Amino acid sequence: MTSRPGFRKSVNNKRRSRAVRAIVCGEVMQSAHSLLASDSMAKVLEVLTKHNWDHVFIVDVDDVPLGRIHAVDVLKSVSRKAVNRDVAWMHTVPAQQMLVNPPLTVRTGTPLLKAGALMLTHDLNQLAVVDDEGALVGVVGHNTLARVLPRFVL
Repeated sequence: MTSRPGFRKSVNNKRRSRAVRAIVCGEVMQSAHSLLASDSMAKVLEVLTKHNWDHVFIVDVDDVPLGRIHAVDVLKSVSRKAVNRDVAWMHTVPAQQMLVNPPLTVRTGTPLLKAGALMLTHDLNQLAVVDDEGALVGVVGHNTLARVLPRFVL
């Protein structure tokens, strides 16, 4: 083998490039926080505050994600008086009524770099990861990228 300047570095860069492209969401995802669409907003708020979560995915009975409720969105609804401010509304309104947009999802086999590009393109902090049946199995986010990608950059 000839020793050319930069040859070894070029080979290592190619290996790293292949390795980082081979990482899929299912390998590095974290557990997702979810509640059923029929659960009340009181349950949503209870779970968010009890666990100090900033969001929760809302799923149907088959665990298919219907949307995501972010704590800030609930506060904004109350602030804009879009919902009745008394406590009773929380017990009667199902979580599904607070959903605005369906969530952007990726499959377990989606490359992590593609998921990262989707998050950047759509200005999202995280994406739901679903299995082949569309059921929520995890989540990837900026924190996932920050945990996994540095070893390929340095």
